[in-house]
Amino acid sequence: MADKTQEQLVDDFSNATITATPKAIKRIKNAMKMEGKEGWALRMGVEGGGCSGMNYQMTFEEKQGEMDKVIESNGLKILCDLKSWLYIRGLEIDFSEDMLNGGFKIHNPNANRTCGCGTSFSV
Repeated sequence: MADKTQEQLVDDFSNATITATPKAIKRIKNAMKMEGKEGWALRMGVEGGGCSGMNYQMTFEEKQGEMDKVIESNGLKILCDLKSWLYIRGLEIDFSEDMLNGGFKIHNPNANRTCGCGTSFSV
């Protein structure tokens, strides 16, 4: 497989997205409603910490920042700061109602390793 050109790498970076499954969106929108934040955006980000080196952050945000990447996924507006974008572009958010391992499931193609609880990763 040939190495990608710088232009191809820039395109991959710029055109990547964050997606959320219908189950995840239903759960996120329900949480927004319960918190009185209907119509707000989901902010995805990362911060240092956790057992694998980086933790995922999910919060609700009313307004986007000047340097935010803005993604629309199945009717959900998702915001991401550019620093976090380096680590989570291409990510998928899912939700499982499994009794033992239920909750939000993050599938990150950039992660080399994840912890058992699924909230921490390394690249």
